[in-house]
Amino acid sequence: MTTDDSSTAGGGDAPASGRLATLTTRFTATTATLVERADTTLPDGPTIARWGLAAMLTAAGAHKLLQPAEWAVYVTDWLAPWLVVSPVAFMLINGWLEVGFAVLLFTDRYTAFAATVAAVSLAATTAYLIVVWVASGRFGDVIARDIGLLALALVVFVDAVRTTD
Repeated sequence: MTTDDSSTAGGGDAPASGRLATLTTRFTATTATLVERADTTLPDGPTIARWGLAAMLTAAGAHKLLQPAEWAVYVTDWLAPWLVVSPVAFMLINGWLEVGFAVLLFTDRYTAFAATVAAVSLAATTAYLIVVWVASGRFGDVIARDIGLLALALVVFVDAVRTTD
């Protein structure tokens, strides 16, 4: 008895290449069906971006309200004298503001303004953290994350400005 790689695999009657073609056809049909369902049921990309930015602001703001001291560590000794309030009070104020802007984004009200505030805040924070990182080597991981969040805020802003016209 001779074996032929193209004849059967696993003892079945259909050639292996025939089974592969059948699996490929089923996979393609299933994928097409899933993509079609996603296209008709999921929100559009800008809405998901807006909700994502709002969710981040909600999580960060709530955490600042619940545990402001954990966020106050980002205020370096040389920055603290520039604040008109203590680092903990500064974080509490920011927490309330972030939750408020998150509400605006979730409800799609004053979206361009809320996204602008988020983008400016993230840009300033990222610039500040870069200075701290260069000077002390701290917060490099946070910089990487905040750059992505800044881009997200800019996407939400751009979409809000374009849909307002």
